[in-house]
Parts: sequence; C-alpha cells; structure tokens
Amino acid sequence: MSRPQSLTGKPVFPYRVMERILLTGAGGLAVGSLLLQGQILSGLGMALVSLLAFRVLTRSRLMAALLVGGVSTVVAWSLISQVDQPEMVSAGFWCQVVAAWLLAWACVEQLSSIHTLSSLYRSILGVIIPVLFGVWLLILWELLTRGLDVPQVLLPSPSQIGERLMNSTSILWADFKQTFLKAVLIGYAVGCGAGFVVAVLIDRSPFLQRGLLPIGNLVSALPIVGVAPIMVMWFGFDWPSKAAVVIIMTFFPMLVNTVAGLAAAQPMQHDLMKTYAASYWQSLFKLRIPEALPFLFNALKINSTLAMIGAIVAEFFGTPTVGMGFRISTEVGRMNVDMVWAEIAVAALAGSMFYGLIALLERMFTFWHPSVRS
Repeated sequence: MSRPQSLTGKPVFPYRVMERILLTGAGGLAVGSLLLQGQILSGLGMALVSLLAFRVLTRSRLMAALLVGGVSTVVAWSLISQVDQPEMVSAGFWCQVVAAWLLAWACVEQLSSIHTLSSLYRSILGVIIPVLFGVWLLILWELLTRGLDVPQVLLPSPSQIGERLMNSTSILWADFKQTFLKAVLIGYAVGCGAGFVVAVLIDRSPFLQRGLLPIGNLVSALPIVGVAPIMVMWFGFDWPSKAAVVIIMTFFPMLVNTVAGLAAAQPMQHDLMKTYAASYWQSLFKLRIPEALPFLFNALKINSTLAMIGAIVAEFFGTPTVGMGFRISTEVGRMNVDMVWAEIAVAALAGSMFYGLIALLERMFTFWHPSVRS
C-alpha cells in the first residue's frame, strides 16, 4: 500500500495513537506547570513544541523526534539544577517533570517508528533508542530521589552512585578481578566445556542418555544457597569454591541444550551424509554440531548471567576480604548503600557486556540460521 501524499506530492506520515496521547499530555502538563509555577520560558516552550511536533510529525518523524528530544533534554537539565532548591520543588515542578518525560517518550516512540532500508541507520537507531530510554530513566531517578528528599540509606541518587564509582575505582577493580576474571570466567569456561564434552559422550552412549540425563535435569534444579556452603567447605574460601559453584550452575544448561541440539538434524540430512559414506565424527563435525549451534549459543547466553549470579551469591557464604558478593554483604551492614549500588552497577555492566559478546559471536557463527537472517 502506498504512503499518503500531500497536495505537493510529498509523503505524509499518519499520526499514531500513542504519539497523539504523549504530545497532548505533554502540552497539557506544560500549560499546567505554567499556571502553577509561573515559569514562562520552560512551560510555554514545552507547550509550543508539543503543538509544533504535531505539524512536523506528518512530514518527518526524524525532525519531530529531534525537536521533542532536544527540548526535553534542555528542560531536564534545567530541572536538575533546580531540584536542590526547596522553594522550586512544587506542583508546577512535578508537572514539568512529567511533561518532559512524555516528550522524551514521544521522541523514542517517533524514532522507533522510523523504517529505513539502510543497515547503518538501523544499527544507529538500535543503539540510540535504548540509550535515550536508559538515560531518561536515570534522570527520573535523580529527580525523584533528590526532589522527594529520599534518604540515601533507602535509595541513593545516580549522581551519588557515580561519585562513589569514581572515588572507589581501586576497590571496585579488585572486586571485579576476584569475582569476574577469576571465579566467573574460569567457572564458565570449565562448566560449559565439560557440559559440551559430556553431551557428546551421552550422544554416543544410550546408557548415559537414559541414566545421566534425567539426573542432570534433577541436579540443575538444586538451590544455589544449599550448594554454595558445601563448595566453600570443600574448596576453601578463595575463588576456586566460587568457580566450583559456577561450574555446577553452567554445566547442566549446556548439557541439556547440547543434547537437544545434536538431535536437531533432520533424517533427510542424516541420509545424505550416509550416501557420502561419512563416519560418525564427520557427521558430528560437519552436520550435527553446526545444526546444534543455535542451542549451544542459547545455553552460553543463559550461562553468562547464571555465572555472575552464582559467583556473587557464593561469596555470601565465605570469601577473603575481596569480591563483589563480599563487598555487597559488608557494605549493607555499614549502611553504605551507594557502595552497594556501585558494585551492582559494575556487575550489571560486566554481565551485559559479557552477554553482548556472546550474542555477537552467535550472529557471526549462526548467520545462516533463519532467526539471524531475519
């Protein structure tokens, strides 16, 4: 179906329901903030931009997104500078906060509705949209905690957490090395590697397939809080006991997924390999493992987050005076919640980058799969 055109022949984009709601709500709240607080510049500016966006939106969604996104950013900067002044934090202030948030939401909505054939632009939009959304969540967090004067013990603001991150880099780096570079990576590599090798052995042995696989499913459901103290007793307080917990947590997902993946090849494909007189190992490496790659990467992605959780939780049950789990448990007792959030931020960032690396490798090795091609 062709896109509607204006009288001049230029394409016209239809309004979307959500865009109407967001822009109308932002304009209404901006007028409300103008009446309640009397700040002409920001209130009138947001109201005019909301109306202007309705006009621009039908011609260029990118221009409309840049317009509302730019204005919401300027207003957010102004609100953050005012939030520590009690006389400024009134009903009109909160109307401006919600209006600016609605404009930012409209910006994300308009960017996400842009359809382009260029893979470069799609990649740029794929990065910009989640970044904008995440930045605005941090802005709201900052405004709410400082504007409502939330105690730091309950919830520190992002600026306080960022300050702690900058002032505690040596401690955070030591904890990162102990938990992620030692326990997580070593446990992850050993657990996933062992799971893959045992899965191939199970595939060769009906005895193991019927005996070990059901037990593996049972053991994979063991609670980590029960396993971690036992591993500490067996392997000591240092990182090997945490790596052992990670091995247990990552072994069985890899085992189950690999066994399922090795059975994914179609009978016709097996028959074709037989016509080529292929041996078991030739069929394994040239047909069954390539067919199993989506299952293998699925297990690797699941294990990337399980490994981080397992290592941190295991450190709650005994560790030297270093490590993310140790730091979180001790700093909570000291009421240094900003340090706890700093450790959480480092763990989340490391886990996300690790998951992203696995996802990138998945796209490189399974480019032929329909889920990646689409």
